[in-house]
Amino acid sequence: ELSSFQIDLMPGLAPEVGILTNITPDHLDRHGTMENYAAVKARMFNRQRRGQTALCGVDDSWSAAIADRLTTGADVRRVSVLRHLDDGISAPDGILIDRRGGKDVGRIDLRSMASLRGAHNWQNACMAYGAARALGLSVADITAGMTSFPGLAHRMQTVARLANLSFVNDSKATNADAAQKALLAFDTIYWIAGGIAKAGGIEPLKLLFDRVVKTYLIGQAAEEFAATLAGRPMEHCGSLDRAVASAARDARADGRAGAVVLLSPACASFDQYPNFEVRGEAFVDAVARIKGVDMLIGGESHVARA
Repeated sequence: ELSSFQIDLMPGLAPEVGILTNITPDHLDRHGTMENYAAVKARMFNRQRRGQTALCGVDDSWSAAIADRLTTGADVRRVSVLRHLDDGISAPDGILIDRRGGKDVGRIDLRSMASLRGAHNWQNACMAYGAARALGLSVADITAGMTSFPGLAHRMQTVARLANLSFVNDSKATNADAAQKALLAFDTIYWIAGGIAKAGGIEPLKLLFDRVVKTYLIGQAAEEFAATLAGRPMEHCGSLDRAVASAARDARADGRAGAVVLLSPACASFDQYPNFEVRGEAFVDAVARIKGVDMLIGGESHVARA
């Protein structure tokens, strides 16, 4: 993975497969304008040649414009999770479809892959698929790899199940934007949130609150988040241990199909934990103490079990 800072220092960059997922405002203190920032990102592709591949997301105007301007001779593959593409790789409904000249040349159903939930993961899957195909892997081999992918620790990681209830560790979600992706991925959520809030708190998530059955508040942000959640079911838990126990109790009592106990704090961890990894591990430990739970990960580092 290359940042704009690194690309700026690599004038000869010409990857066999270059990937640009999207462009959103960032590092403008260095680049000055979005035009300058996008121009630096485009350098990933500018020195590519015939026989190399450029995978470019087209769900934002900046990236789409870059794809339209590429004339180096590289194979330009457009990627979208917002719409179907006649020539490109898309997955707007969770079914990855690879098309060339209007013809299907590959298809993978991502919807049943628990480690690839949500549109952001579908985009990641499309990009990984495109890179693997460019390097000669078959659709069958790629499908097998995606199916067995356990997910990354602390990033929408399903860590355990109890009957029809899942437990998901998304401790890496340290702001509202990151938590939004998790809330969009599930429909029946018992949400554990809190810590040290970022500017704006969870105000940007209000449109997703209908997906949340109940919220369990921890850490310094509890009062602020409670004000934002006013009128909705919530519980001040203080500690993560208590939040996990309460959420599991309520979810089991409700018995809703497809329910998930979700740690997606929308906050930094430093009021209670040294970092998000330790917070995520504490969540896993608390889940493991629930009677009858089937743990999907194991070992001190909580790696996925084969």
